[in-house]
Amino acid sequence: ARAIADRCHVELTLEKFVFPDFPLPQGKSADEILRELCLKGLKARGLEGRPEVLERLEYELGIIKFKGYAAYFLVVEDLIRFATENNIYTNIRGSVAGSMTTYLLQITKIDPLEYKIPFERFLNPERPSAPDIDMDFADNRRDEVIEYARRKYGDDHVAQIGTFGTMMARAAVRDVARALGHAYSTGDRIAKLIPMGSQGFPMTIDKALELEPDLKVIYDEDDDARETIDFAKRIEGCVRHVGVHAAGVVISPTPLTEWTPLQPDPKGTGKTITQYDMYSVGEDGVGLTKFDFLGIKNLAILSDAIARVKETRGIDIDIETIPIDDEKTYRMLAKGDTEGVFQLNGSGMTRWL
Repeated sequence: ARAIADRCHVELTLEKFVFPDFPLPQGKSADEILRELCLKGLKARGLEGRPEVLERLEYELGIIKFKGYAAYFLVVEDLIRFATENNIYTNIRGSVAGSMTTYLLQITKIDPLEYKIPFERFLNPERPSAPDIDMDFADNRRDEVIEYARRKYGDDHVAQIGTFGTMMARAAVRDVARALGHAYSTGDRIAKLIPMGSQGFPMTIDKALELEPDLKVIYDEDDDARETIDFAKRIEGCVRHVGVHAAGVVISPTPLTEWTPLQPDPKGTGKTITQYDMYSVGEDGVGLTKFDFLGIKNLAILSDAIARVKETRGIDIDIETIPIDDEKTYRMLAKGDTEGVFQLNGSGMTRWL
């Protein structure tokens, strides 16, 4: 084993963005293809002959070329086009709505000039970060898009991102108490005295000992409790299980094994996942670009509803042509009748409608 280790030499280039090797026509660069697609999009969007649109487009393409991000936009455009051509409902949210480039590529559906949305919120020339376009797909067909990416770039170039669940304070106490053979009540009593943390600020055992007097008392007076807590502090924060990121997928220019260790999904789904988490595999680590393939149930519901209307009433509905000032829609929203409406359901939203 030592001889093998001595022969191994690995150098990792960190914090440098790496994009997929998007197939290009011979003699064409990614920037040239991106420009051609955008110019075609002018006609498709009915924006030909508008100097302010061309000015905005040239500005954005200049930044994209300077940053070296053209391949990223081509990859996303290709994925969205595949979904659209195969009737997979999709949507794009977030700051990318400020891009004229993505609007002309049919990635986004909002004219940023009409709504005065700045491009820099999405891609700032002064900020050293990769573009981030979250792609929403109907959750019952999301895997079809990931499979398309595997076919296009190679199965050994595409993987979902692994996640690592860590041992939190309460779970550590319960597991240690059980492993030490203490009564169930011992671990349960200690765990219930540990306050709940808040999002982004998990509770630790040391902090709980400072905040909760009763916990400090049993630590000082109960030998079993003290033994349990001391061991629990040693395993707190350790990785407990491996999972799969809900949306993150990486696509590499060369085989993924040159960038990250891999493993099968522990649930036995047959998926390949990275053994680096989203930070280590992404821009803070080896630099692979993360593509977010989000599965959205509401898009599947919309797709099914439109299909049912077609089947039962013979009516073709194009949701993209529904006017944004539709009176019936606003009456529904004003009544708080938003159960099942994406991001508008729940008391937190309906109370203000």
